[in-house]
Amino acid sequence: MAEVIRMPRMSDTMEEGNIVGWVKKVGDAVEPGDLLAEVETDKATMELESYHEGVLLYIGVAEGPVPVNGILAVIGEAGEDYKAALAAAEAEEGGNANGEVEQEAVAEPEPAMAEASPAAPAAPATTNTDTRLKASPLARRIASEAGVDLQQVSGSGDNGRIIKRDIESFLQNQPATSPAPAAAPAQEEAPSPAVPAFSFNANGDNFEDIRVSQMRKTIARRLGESKFTAPHFYLTVEINMAKTMAARKQINEIAPVRISFNDIIVKASAAALRQHPAVNSSWLGDTIRRNGDINIGVAVAVEDGLLVPVIRHADMKSLSQIKVEIKDLAGKAKERKLQPQEMQGNTFTISNLGMFDIEEFTAIINPPDACILAVGSIVEKPIVVDGEIVVGNMMKVTLSCDHRVVDGATGAQFLQTLKGILEDPIRILV
Repeated sequence: MAEVIRMPRMSDTMEEGNIVGWVKKVGDAVEPGDLLAEVETDKATMELESYHEGVLLYIGVAEGPVPVNGILAVIGEAGEDYKAALAAAEAEEGGNANGEVEQEAVAEPEPAMAEASPAAPAAPATTNTDTRLKASPLARRIASEAGVDLQQVSGSGDNGRIIKRDIESFLQNQPATSPAPAAAPAQEEAPSPAVPAFSFNANGDNFEDIRVSQMRKTIARRLGESKFTAPHFYLTVEINMAKTMAARKQINEIAPVRISFNDIIVKASAAALRQHPAVNSSWLGDTIRRNGDINIGVAVAVEDGLLVPVIRHADMKSLSQIKVEIKDLAGKAKERKLQPQEMQGNTFTISNLGMFDIEEFTAIINPPDACILAVGSIVEKPIVVDGEIVVGNMMKVTLSCDHRVVDGATGAQFLQTLKGILEDPIRILV
């Protein structure tokens, strides 16, 4: 019986997925676990696997966005009439809203890059071009960006097709990346020009229209909802980081990994949250949830926006454990390899722009948290200590609060506790 394949929800915030390319084509045999397509979500580019056995009879959208639960494909027996099942599925979702272009089981001939049939083997390629190699669009894109010659990569996909994990494996086993081949890239996957192609309007103004990625769409939607739904207010304190700087220096003399100021701030925030559970809460409409676990999201800037991997049970982890976990998750975030479960369950978020010499800023609350802490840089400035002017190392932090959950006094008390810990970091151990 024909099975209609729909776009799954691959992350908790996903509303639609963008088909980057199909690994299988109409008429290909499919087994459970086979890769069907590569899908760009709001947080990562992921591989869509099949849970069914049969033949790929129909592809709904060759490339482009598809809403969650939208029709992607049909898998069934060879020669099976799938149109009744497809029509029923389309009627169930109120008609065909995805703009599918039907592809019959008799597919168009493959372009020149298709493999030759065994009966008439093709002559070996005389150039370095990779246009005759079978590779997914995502694999070609990653290879192009990394300067990898696809001729050197072994494919693990169907019929030796090169897929994303093959490029990643090749890069991991290459200590030094070889220069990109001199041959021109495949026409179907030409890289973007180094200089943007600008357009001009009737007034002579030049501009560039950039297609909004799934991640950027989700950032816009979620933060827009947060900013205009949750009543934000902001509290700022200035913290003398002298003792934290001295403690960090001593810690790094014996620590197995190099501890950063951000690691200490995460640990100190977790300790302060344990004393102020109202800040570690979530607004659920009819109820306010007091979270027993302290799971801190750490904002990481990536090419298309911002990802927030989560350090679970941060109050129970050592500084070294926090360091290793943040480094690992941040690396995954920048390579778009974070799994959905690694970005879920946050109860509090920290956004640190101190490394960019930003002294002070406000951040938009990251749902479902009630608060987010914006951390600025450590600045040398004159301060008064015991009636004398001395040079201090001062850091400003701003707490954005959802007034539906946290009142001003509650947020202020949390910041006073955090300030006390960072100005006397031995309190982390208490």
